[in-house]
Amino acid sequence: MNATLLDLPPVTQMLPANDLWAERALDPAAFNAVRRRALLNGCKWDAQVGDTCTLAPFPLVMKRSVWKQLAAQAEALATEAAAAEREISRRPDLLARLGLPSALRQVLAQDAPLTPAAGRIIRFDFHLTTGGWRISEANSDVPGGFTEASHFTALMAEHFPDLTMAGNPGAIWTDALANAAGPGGNIALLAAPGFMEDQQVVSFLASCLQTRGCRPHLARPEQIFWQDGQARLATSGYAGPLDAIVRFYQAEWLARLPEATGWKCFFRNGRTPVTNPALAVISESKRFPLTWPDLTTALPTWRALLPETRHPREVPWGRSDDWLLKTAMCNTGDTVSHRAWMSSHDWLKTSLSARFFPENWVAQRRFESLPLATSMGSRHACIGIYTVNGKAAGAYARLSEKPVINYAAVDVALLLENYE
Repeated sequence: MNATLLDLPPVTQMLPANDLWAERALDPAAFNAVRRRALLNGCKWDAQVGDTCTLAPFPLVMKRSVWKQLAAQAEALATEAAAAEREISRRPDLLARLGLPSALRQVLAQDAPLTPAAGRIIRFDFHLTTGGWRISEANSDVPGGFTEASHFTALMAEHFPDLTMAGNPGAIWTDALANAAGPGGNIALLAAPGFMEDQQVVSFLASCLQTRGCRPHLARPEQIFWQDGQARLATSGYAGPLDAIVRFYQAEWLARLPEATGWKCFFRNGRTPVTNPALAVISESKRFPLTWPDLTTALPTWRALLPETRHPREVPWGRSDDWLLKTAMCNTGDTVSHRAWMSSHDWLKTSLSARFFPENWVAQRRFESLPLATSMGSRHACIGIYTVNGKAAGAYARLSEKPVINYAAVDVALLLENYE
């Protein structure tokens, strides 16, 4: 659900052909069949927005050795993040740097048992830059893109028998949930009404869980109530205890609910397993790097791959084009800001907010991404690599004509060579 601003490089600089490239496009009839199956069977309901198709008619192909390198880095990032989250959760002074809502920060700082996790899913967004592969952020709390990374990518792979999927994150996540809930388990899938991408994810996951013999229930957080730490669901379709919960509902949104809803049990004092777990919001915050100077946890992979990130008062973002701004809980690129691509009015509003409320913002050094030559023209690529319980599980790839990877980007399948 998150995004980043990328630099626009000189048109002569392109992605190295041996790392990542675009394959041929399917013929229109074959691709229309793929798109229809993605919509009808894969819950990809926004495959067409107005006159724009949101799915690329060709896959990206990555060299297998490159995938192994990035997958290993994603696993290292996940391991380091989990260790840092545990340390920060015991340090109220570090929690205060993350820009979290006060109610959520108070719950995380409590000395009470954490609600058990029904698995852990993170998506790390990789970009090939003039300085090599880098990440722009980690989507630790509510990572999206599962229908595209799983079902749509599998459909495209059928047309390229010499290529293989990097993994199937939807299937792997389903296995983790089914194992956490147990045979025939009742699993609540929570998402906010009105957000189509979120509804796509939980609906797709529900269909996958049914094939595993589980009983999925689409719901809202307000329909969950907690009794002695046990979550129970109260809907017209099912009323009773739950064996696991998928919280596809952002942590900071939960903190806005009335206390009477029992939302705090999603994080502490609950006995029903929840994914993603409470501490995930720590590395989700774009201000996570501001805690690093005072951590004992080593973060060598994060330090190597994430661009320099600073408190807004520490760097000259107002005078230099080398820095961009984003809020701590930035989602879908809504607050990623740089004066070069904003109106004077919007940049003024952002500047005033960052100056008067700097604890809600972070400054990140810009990197220069290398574009990829495709049949659609030059495009910027983002390769979001999932880890499920710490292991690389596949990728959600997107393409953008402009130097912004956000909700307007086109989804594209990522496939691998069958040889090194």
